[in-house]
Amino acid sequence: MFYFGSFGRTARLCAVLSCLVLSFLLFESLPAGAVTINEYAIPTAGSGPAGITAGPDGNLWFTENSGNKIGRITTSGAITEYALPAADSTPIGITAGPDGNLWFAEDSGNRVGKITTGGTITEYALPEALSEPYGITAGPDGNLWFAETKGNRIGKITTSGAITEYTPTVDSLPMFITAGPDGNLWFTENGGNRVGKITTAGVITEYTLPAFGIPEGITAGPDGSLWFAEPQISKIGKITTAGVLTEYTIPTLGGYPLGITAGPDGNLWFTEGFGNKIGRITTAGLITEYTIPTAVNQPYGITAGPDGNIWFTEQSGKIGQLVLAGPTAAAVPTMTEWGMIIFILSAGTGSVCYLRRQRRES
Repeated sequence: MFYFGSFGRTARLCAVLSCLVLSFLLFESLPAGAVTINEYAIPTAGSGPAGITAGPDGNLWFTENSGNKIGRITTSGAITEYALPAADSTPIGITAGPDGNLWFAEDSGNRVGKITTGGTITEYALPEALSEPYGITAGPDGNLWFAETKGNRIGKITTSGAITEYTPTVDSLPMFITAGPDGNLWFTENGGNRVGKITTAGVITEYTLPAFGIPEGITAGPDGSLWFAEPQISKIGKITTAGVLTEYTIPTLGGYPLGITAGPDGNLWFTEGFGNKIGRITTAGLITEYTIPTAVNQPYGITAGPDGNIWFTEQSGKIGQLVLAGPTAAAVPTMTEWGMIIFILSAGTGSVCYLRRQRRES
C-alpha cells in the first residue's frame, strides 16, 4: 500500500530528516551474519554428555554422565571415548588443568579425576563420603577448585592430588565454579540461592539473589563481571566483583538456562535445557536465541572452542557446534517488532511510502 503526496524543497528536506530520526527509533540492532549449528552423535548409546571444555591439544573434551566415560572430539567432529576405571562414576564437570591434563569431577564416584591427552586416567578419592563433586575449574593459584554439592564444600586439589576443603553456609549445595578476574573463585549455590566467592586462602563471601533462581552455570565475562544461569526463573544473572547484581530475562518462557561461557566474540553464550536453544547475551543484556536443529536435545554444558566457535553438549547423546559466521557480535539496523511504518521521501517526486517490516532471522 502506497500513499503519494508532493512537497516543496524545504518541506522535503524536513521530511527527510524526520524520516531518518523515525527510522532509527523504529529500528533495533540484531546480529549481523548467521550461524550454523552442527551436531555429532556420540558412539556410546545413552552417553548423556554433560560438561565440556577446550583442551590443550586443540580438541574439545567432555564428560559422559551416563556413559561413564570421558570423550574427546576434534574440531572436525571425530570422537574418541575413554572409559573410567570404576562403574557408575557419573562424571560431570571438566576443565583444562595447568599441568596439560584434563581434570573432571565424578559425582557418584566421589572422586576428582585427571586424564592426559593420550587417555591415561588417574583418580583421587575425596576425604568425605557422598560429597558429590560437580563443577570444577582451574584456579589462579595453579590448583584445581571444585564444588561438592551434597558435601556442601568447596574443594581444592593440587596437581599432585592433595585435597583441602572449605565450607560455605549450611545446605548451600554448591554446583558450578569458575575463576574470577579478581583472583578469587566464584561459585553458584543451587540450594542457598546465592553466588559465592572464595579466596585462594579459603575465605568465603556469599551474595543472596533477589529471586529463587537455583543458579547453576557460572563464568567470567569480558566485562570483568561474573555471569551465571538461573534456570528456575529463566534469567541470566550478572554480578560484579563488588557484589552488585543484575538480571536479564530470557525471551523463551521456561527456557531453563544451565551452562554459560564467554565467547570469542565478546558476548556470553548459554544453553537452554528445556528451550532446546543456544542463547547469546551481550554485556549490555541484549539476548538472541538460536534453535538447535534436532528437537528435545536438552543442551547442557557449553564452552568456547579453539576453532573460534561455540561447542556444547546435548543430553540426548550429541555434541553440538555453533559456527560463528563473520562478525556476529556486530549489529545491523533491523525494524523492531512494533515498527511497522517508515516514511521515506522520494527526492525526485516528493513521495511518501508505506513500507512493511521484513523479518530477518540470524
